[in-house]
Amino acid sequence: MTTSPPTGERNPDALVSRAGVRGNPDYDQHFLVDDRVLDRLPGYLPEGTDLSHVLEIGGGAGPLTDRLLARVAEADGRVTVVERDPHLAAFLREEFAADVETGRLTVLEGDALDVELPDDVTASVSNLPYSVSSEIAFRLLPLDVPLVLMFQREFAERMAADPATDEYGRLSVTAGHYADVEVVEPVPKEAFDPVPAVESAVVRCVPRNPDYEVPDDEFFLRFVTAVFTQRRKTMRNAIRNTGHISNLADPDAVVSSADESLLSKRAGTLAPADFAELAALAWEVGDPQ
Repeated sequence: MTTSPPTGERNPDALVSRAGVRGNPDYDQHFLVDDRVLDRLPGYLPEGTDLSHVLEIGGGAGPLTDRLLARVAEADGRVTVVERDPHLAAFLREEFAADVETGRLTVLEGDALDVELPDDVTASVSNLPYSVSSEIAFRLLPLDVPLVLMFQREFAERMAADPATDEYGRLSVTAGHYADVEVVEPVPKEAFDPVPAVESAVVRCVPRNPDYEVPDDEFFLRFVTAVFTQRRKTMRNAIRNTGHISNLADPDAVVSSADESLLSKRAGTLAPADFAELAALAWEVGDPQ
């Protein structure tokens, strides 16, 4: 086996070449190859983040894996990387054989939506496949750890949007239920190979408890999802028309009991605490199934 360069010195183009692969847009495979962006990503983790076990989703040829290994070395930590491509998973095990042997790196082969994630993850830094960004993000957010994630820029801006803005929606409320969400860097198309059709952005999610209470997290998120399917309707009509989505047997009871100041507004103008108030009322009088 060819001797690998030491951790922290692996050029992304050289890694892709050694892996013998080319990104395939048809499979949502765009390799991040800009050294400057790769170098910055681990640094977006909040100061004081526990680096004992960092998770990476979508390792590819390993340029970010290499930088994460260098970063966690300061804390005597370790990295777990999930890679669904069997060829790339095998390449990562070979390229980082020394780190695998010492237990500093674990490579999980499989789909990030299906594999069993470690239960002791302390942070995640990942360049996510855009076709399943939402599903993976909402698998990571409940882990209650700092996240630095690469998304399609439009998705990132919606995730971090404030109420009453064009980008604000279900994604903004549900992501904000788990964390403070911030877009920390736009990333041009040219940072990837092959070049994607869209621009990207890096999002930092810092876990925190929301400034409101809900009776049941799953129901709250389902209720928010339901009413945003009719975001152009008043909340009165949105609640009435989406009982089949929120699983409310009696949405009319919710409308009859809710404050008129909330019912006359549209979903895109309500603050998360307003949704929490309505969801709590729905849980109490709407007969959720």
